[in-house]
Amino acid sequence: MALHVHSHLQGISAFVHSVEGGSFTAAAARMGVSKSATAKSVARLEDRLGVRLLARTTRQLSLTTEGETYYRSCLKVLDELNGAEALLAARQRSISGLLRVNLPVSFGRLCIMPVLQEVAAANPDLELDVSFTDRLVDLVEEGVDLAIRLGHPGHHASVIGRRIGTQRSLICASPAYLDEHGRPQSALDLAGHACLAFGKDGRPLPWRICDSDRDMQEILIKPSYTISHGEALRDATVAGLGLAYLSTWLAEADLRSHRLEVVPIATPAEDGPISAIWPRSRDLAPKVRIMVDTLVGRFMPTAPWDHGLS
Repeated sequence: MALHVHSHLQGISAFVHSVEGGSFTAAAARMGVSKSATAKSVARLEDRLGVRLLARTTRQLSLTTEGETYYRSCLKVLDELNGAEALLAARQRSISGLLRVNLPVSFGRLCIMPVLQEVAAANPDLELDVSFTDRLVDLVEEGVDLAIRLGHPGHHASVIGRRIGTQRSLICASPAYLDEHGRPQSALDLAGHACLAFGKDGRPLPWRICDSDRDMQEILIKPSYTISHGEALRDATVAGLGLAYLSTWLAEADLRSHRLEVVPIATPAEDGPISAIWPRSRDLAPKVRIMVDTLVGRFMPTAPWDHGLS
């Protein structure tokens, strides 16, 4: 069926170009085919319709009465096709449709959702379906268009990504806790303090600190509490339960309001990248591109939560 329709369109195209060009030679030049191929396409069209569309002389082509009627019908059909193609192209360029986004629980709620909402408000034809989880989802299998990842996203043949920011972490505690228990100056001092750890996959994550030569090392603390929710970990730190290794995006407001204080143990300037990833495809959908570009513009080169923090 597809080949049948294709051959019909070839004949119609050859016919219309022949009328508009005034000859098979002119039509062939427009279509990028030979003069004989153009003439044969028109002849097959006439045979299929059972009427003569063009009167041929050695000097020119002219429409028959039937040909004139058919020509007007063909123009309407081609206008419809051109309009459909233009509409499809416009939709491909527009910011519209359903965008399925997967976000880390705390970072997604605090930092990404405000940006998504802002972009959606400016593009009323865009719909959002946002899920929150700290596990690594399979974008292709779970039908996710865009995901945000904290830390190195890894390398997967089925996805592609772009860095949208940098994560930085500090060792923090409440001023009341530090006033009572003292302010540790080095990693060795941590053994005498209550430490709160972020838990992932059933185990506490290590803390990254810098030695006297500014070389980074990971240390495994013995936590008094292990908490697998970022905001709950921050809240426990504000409440004075101990020291915690907190990302600046999570601790920023409490640091600025002095509900938290930075412990003078050096940590790396970068704790890992923040990345946007999406399924690998030949063309990046406009709805994904605008989100990624907006996030890069908002968080690079320095994220707003890092401005002014020591």
